[in-house]
Amino acid sequence: MKEPEVTLDLALQHGLSEEEYQKIVEILGRTPTFTELGIFSVMWSEHCSYKNSIAEIKKLPRTGPRLLVSAGEENAGLVDIGDGLAVCFKIESHNHPSAIEPYQGAATGVGGIMRDVFSMGARPIAALNSLRFGPLNQARNRYLFDGVVRGIADYGNCLGVPTVAGEIYFEDCYTNNPLVNAMTVGIVRHDQTATAIARGAGNPVFIIGSRTGRDGIHGATFASEELTEASEEKRPNVQVGDPFTEKLLLEATLEMIQKKLLIGIQDMGAAGITCSTTEMSAKGNAGMVINLDHVPLREPGMSAYEIMLSESQERMLAVVKKGKEEAVREICQKWDLICEQIGEVIDEPVLRVYHHGQKVAELPPDSCVLGGGAPVYHRESRRPKYLDDVQSFDMHQLPPVDDLEAAFRKVFSSPNIVSRRWVYEQYDHMVQTGTVIHPGGDAAVVRIRGTRKAIAMKTDGNGRYVYLNPRRGAQIAVAESARNVVCTGAQPLAITNCLNFGNPYKPEMFYLFKEAVAGIGDACRILETPVTGGNVSFYNESPEGAVYPTPVIGMVGLIEDIDHITPAGFQNAGDRIYLIGETRPEIGGSEFLKEVYQKVTGDVPALDLAQEKAVQQAVLGAIREGLVASAHDLSDGGLAVALAECCILNPNRPIGAEIEFPIDAPRPEWWLFSESQSRFLLTASPRNHQQLERWFQERQIPIQYLGTVGGNHLVISPHLNIPVSELVEIYYHTLPRIMEW
Repeated sequence: MKEPEVTLDLALQHGLSEEEYQKIVEILGRTPTFTELGIFSVMWSEHCSYKNSIAEIKKLPRTGPRLLVSAGEENAGLVDIGDGLAVCFKIESHNHPSAIEPYQGAATGVGGIMRDVFSMGARPIAALNSLRFGPLNQARNRYLFDGVVRGIADYGNCLGVPTVAGEIYFEDCYTNNPLVNAMTVGIVRHDQTATAIARGAGNPVFIIGSRTGRDGIHGATFASEELTEASEEKRPNVQVGDPFTEKLLLEATLEMIQKKLLIGIQDMGAAGITCSTTEMSAKGNAGMVINLDHVPLREPGMSAYEIMLSESQERMLAVVKKGKEEAVREICQKWDLICEQIGEVIDEPVLRVYHHGQKVAELPPDSCVLGGGAPVYHRESRRPKYLDDVQSFDMHQLPPVDDLEAAFRKVFSSPNIVSRRWVYEQYDHMVQTGTVIHPGGDAAVVRIRGTRKAIAMKTDGNGRYVYLNPRRGAQIAVAESARNVVCTGAQPLAITNCLNFGNPYKPEMFYLFKEAVAGIGDACRILETPVTGGNVSFYNESPEGAVYPTPVIGMVGLIEDIDHITPAGFQNAGDRIYLIGETRPEIGGSEFLKEVYQKVTGDVPALDLAQEKAVQQAVLGAIREGLVASAHDLSDGGLAVALAECCILNPNRPIGAEIEFPIDAPRPEWWLFSESQSRFLLTASPRNHQQLERWFQERQIPIQYLGTVGGNHLVISPHLNIPVSELVEIYYHTLPRIMEW
């Protein structure tokens, strides 16, 4: 089949600019072939090259004493947790595919992030997610929500990896623009890690896993443009996943790594064979000769362009140690996997690709990749005018709330507050039997077999906050994710992030991105949680507009001793309840403001990062001293919602509480629903409460006695008196009722 002649118009159709096309001609010293044009177009897409974001991302703190690899150096982050073990983790987006085909978009998002982790030699122990949808009173949004959840559940359940934590928000701006971010956490011994590198002339290059088809071609480019009505026509860009093959690939990959048969291995994710051949070669300052005639195909008549750009799932590219080919084949045969040699490594830093006896591509791999010859842009940024309007909004103009119980019921029944049990009951969160704290708490906790250690993990990101104050909103996302893992008894270690934004070519949008990245950096430096890597997803826009700027933080923490694992819900009648931290009348961007007044405005709560760290460390110390019976952070909905959640977070043992409202204020709603930062709800047994009080007083951390656990009502005197049975009904049954529509 004769390849089309390459012209500037064809390059523009591939998403390249005129300047980029001229740069390609300059690199090659000639007009590119059609296959080469495809290679450059996907590798220089935003999805693969981060060309509009990398200049800002490089400003993040990306090193630390526990980090075993720097951010971006490998497919996922690797953090030392002692005893020769490391935790490996990463988060990525599959937003655009999920908007078109929610089930497969979400499923293949889970599969891709799993491969990033186990290709480093780590066995996945947990999956998490962070999801955003439009309001559920619209049928289309319910369809997207249902499809995404089923896709995540089916893939993870079939693979045998527990899905243990996540977060979901519903906002108007996510209508037609769902965000589907998937995270995987794995464990690996230091001496059993693998790297994504090609080196050693003559070492054979193998493709392992599924056959290559036409699904997913130009998926990376598709993810680098805005969604329009024409996006439906790009349904073939969405890959199709097979979790059963993935399970076989996982076991075979780990066995090959443990037996030290490989030089390097990389998942074929975005851009498929193109990405893995160029990136592995560039990393090793080497090259490859690839013969596409040996690639196992699922469909007849595929062109070189299609084979190189296919994003068919469940595939790995492995550089095998010369002489170990038969051992690799035997392992793949045992696991019933296709395994074919498609080329070999060469010393010359050139990628040569052959098809049907013809050379269809010859290019320097380094010119294609991030950190090499891929473009880097410094986009124009301009502060949006709306920020001045929302941040100067005067809350005093709002009419007072006359019926606080009615306001509480409205906030507590918000889809952004109520339990996600309808979601996580579709997930198998107990497979591998290591899950200690299940979905629904502050963070999930998974034990590490053979040790007394456990890993706490959580995703967090309030897009509404970042919309109202991009820098501080992003700081809060990091701080809250850290608070969540601290509540379980874990020391925050490091983060991965998924940065979901609109079109970077719009100066106002790029300002939001730039400020949010700076905010993440601010918080990570103070909290000593370096960024191990992550993902940028731009162009989350449709004709109706862009999503809220939504940086999602995946936080991982270490529990050194499982005796320190702490639940979120109230435990025993008679336990004393304490509020840690300072409460101010801060309702800007709050769930209360949205639900009661239908407004998204105001400035977000203040955040003193040094104080945040001090409070977190004091709480963690109290937990490790055995002084704390339960711990829960205060976030969406403020004190009233946090107290209600603590009453019912263990649905098998709900229990009430009697609270004396601590503030005599003319606007009590501003205190009940304030979302002030750096706050925790702790309980202590009667025998420990004096010691707990002294613990915080000695550290000059605000601690306030609120009341006691007990009874069958939540009483916040004199404002609220709600039966616990009603709290259970609202919290656990609202979402299922909505999804039965």
